[in-house]
Parts: sequence; structure tokens; C-alpha cells
Amino acid sequence: MEIIRKSSFRASPWKNGGGITHEVIRVPERLDPFRWRVSVAQVDVSGPFSDFADYDRKMVLLRGAGVRLTFEGGGHADLRDVGDMAEFDGAWATRCELVAGPCADLNLMVSKSIKGARAWVERLREPRSLHPHRETTLAFAINGVVSLDTGNGAVTSLQAWDLAVAVPEDRVVVGPAALDGSAAPLVFFATLDDNSP
Repeated sequence: MEIIRKSSFRASPWKNGGGITHEVIRVPERLDPFRWRVSVAQVDVSGPFSDFADYDRKMVLLRGAGVRLTFEGGGHADLRDVGDMAEFDGAWATRCELVAGPCADLNLMVSKSIKGARAWVERLREPRSLHPHRETTLAFAINGVVSLDTGNGAVTSLQAWDLAVAVPEDRVVVGPAALDGSAAPLVFFATLDDNSP
């Protein structure tokens, strides 16, 4: 299992020059086209998103009062609360309108060649096992502290905005670092069958 800390994110400009993204992980590393990528974007002003025509996008609000995404053809998605998620085609012309000031969001971009990618946000109130079969499993701590038990007495934790990447040979139990239900962390999970053609 790989753990990527917030402190190691790499800043780079958006493709369209409209903002800054902080890359968490890219597979393959540092190559284009990538198969999938996780990044955290700082959105300071309203404007268009970059074109990612070969990818499906999953976006989660991490900080701020929220955004409205308007897609070509008239559809839209509102992300108002931390943890709200939108899924959309990276080929769609998309405009982002800030609700009330700057925001930060998590972005998972997955090549359309990868079939069956799933993503969801969960309030983690009790431990649960991650048992990847063919797929890669991601766990990103949106807020709170997440405990990771990898067996043999090896326990570590994810702080807010840290990412864990589990592969099929890993056996990991994830849970809240404290048993107090009020401190249950909010976690973004995704599974990616990276063996897709």
C-alpha cells in the first residue's frame, strides 16, 4: 500500500491556464496520456474547466462555500457541502461558478479505456476491510483522521487530504482513528480496474 501525504503534492497550472492544480498521483507517473490521476485544484475565480476529452471526471468539494458546474447542453451540478460529488464526461464543455469565494476540490480523472471505475464519499463510523480483487482502491481523507491497519501490527493514519492507494495483494482495514462517532472522518473512496485494456 502506498500513502501519499498532502505535503508531497506537486503544483502545476491548469491546461487552460485558469488556475493551479496540486497533483497527488498520476499513473503512469509523470506521463501523458495518463491512465488515471488524482489532484486537488484551487479554484479562486469562476471560469471554464480544461478539456479532458479522453477521461471521465469525478469531482468532490473539499473546502469553501461551493460551486455550480454548468455543462454543455444545459445540465448542471451543485456542490455546496464538503463531500458533495459530481461525475461528468471530461469532453463536456464545463463552466464553474463559485457560490461565495474560493474553493478547493478533489479531482479523479480516469481514462475511458478503464471500465467500471466507481467512486463514492462515505462518513466512516466503524472499521471496514478493503480487499481489492483486480482493482486498485483509493482512500482519500476529506476531513478527520483515518486509521489504516495493514496487518502484523502495522497501523498508520491518514490526516486530512492524505491518500492511500491499495493494490490487489494488500489487505487493509480502514476506520475512524477515534471511536467517538462525532469525529467520524469523511472519506472519498474509488475502485479502478487498472487491468482494463
